[in-house]
Amino acid sequence: MSASPSPVRVAVVGAGGIATACHLPALAAAGDAVRVVAVCDVDAARADALAEAHGIPGRHTDLAAMLAVESPDLVVVATPPVAHRETVIAGLDAGAWVWCEKPPTLSLAEYDEIAAHEKDGGPYASYVFQHRFGSAAARLRQQIASGELGTAHVAVCNTLWYRGHDYFEVPWRGKWETEGGGPTMGHGIHQMDLMLSLLGDWHEVHAVAATLGRRVATEDVSFAIVRFASGAIASVVNSVLSPRETSYLRFDFTDATVEVEHLYGYENSHWRWTPAPHVTDPGTIAGWAPADNTPSSHRAQLTALLAALRSGVRPPVSGADGRRVMELITGLYQSAITGRPVTRAELDATNPFYHSLNGGHPQAATARLQQKAPHHA
Repeated sequence: MSASPSPVRVAVVGAGGIATACHLPALAAAGDAVRVVAVCDVDAARADALAEAHGIPGRHTDLAAMLAVESPDLVVVATPPVAHRETVIAGLDAGAWVWCEKPPTLSLAEYDEIAAHEKDGGPYASYVFQHRFGSAAARLRQQIASGELGTAHVAVCNTLWYRGHDYFEVPWRGKWETEGGGPTMGHGIHQMDLMLSLLGDWHEVHAVAATLGRRVATEDVSFAIVRFASGAIASVVNSVLSPRETSYLRFDFTDATVEVEHLYGYENSHWRWTPAPHVTDPGTIAGWAPADNTPSSHRAQLTALLAALRSGVRPPVSGADGRRVMELITGLYQSAITGRPVTRAELDATNPFYHSLNGGHPQAATARLQQKAPHHA
């Protein structure tokens, strides 16, 4: 009998709420497959408190020192978005794989800079988009690939959440330079990534965005029409002004409508497959839903990431696969700020929105978003 592989040595960078609520429970669920060896945070007291609560031996406030002392195999990045680029690159350069919270980076330029520090066979950087990894989404992905439901025609992708003024009192939120954008960047990114993982590459986006109810520099709501390379068309809404919160995706195929409605995570019961009128075979319809029930979660994505790390292959939500949603967000902001449709092909290094989601003109972008429509008598 062969010996079990050594545990993957994990270091967590960022000791705030997302590490406590999501990453450490996922790592604990991985059991003997991992060993969390260190926590790093600029706030020493916060790093110590998290380490004490979870029995983690290493406590650091300096990223470079932590990487040198602990030699982790995997670095989990749970910092505010403004620190993602620097932290991910440092981890890769130290030879560690990296799993970084959303949004991946503040711009496509930063995303591509990170990718240049990856190596064939690893280390790779991957990003947290856990909604891809539930069993229902996996089943639908298989059905789309096989053509089992016919052609995709229409999609709806709504992230209708509510965040009050107090939420934006955290210094880095609601600012272009530290969060990158508003709910389009920090909230709806999850549903948009799931939509893109199912429908594939997009071609053109036409969007509007506005700042209607929150004291922020970015938008607090955006609407978009997205045309896909396949010909499918989607409507996308991202909001933090919606008191009845919901996350809703709908996909209309030739033979069925598939829907999911949840808030921050789903299981099979949140999904529904509805046959088109011409589909009447009970056996066919009964076979559409997944047999197993794996909820969407950090735990589910971590399982896939660890398998890739063990095999030395690029993990899901990495490279071009992780870049797709950043491309859509970039195009959406450019369209909303400039007032014209934007194609995916435009998003190269000559485009100012490639380097910054406000096009390099934060004051002008903010003024555009906060411009109120005229009142008519």
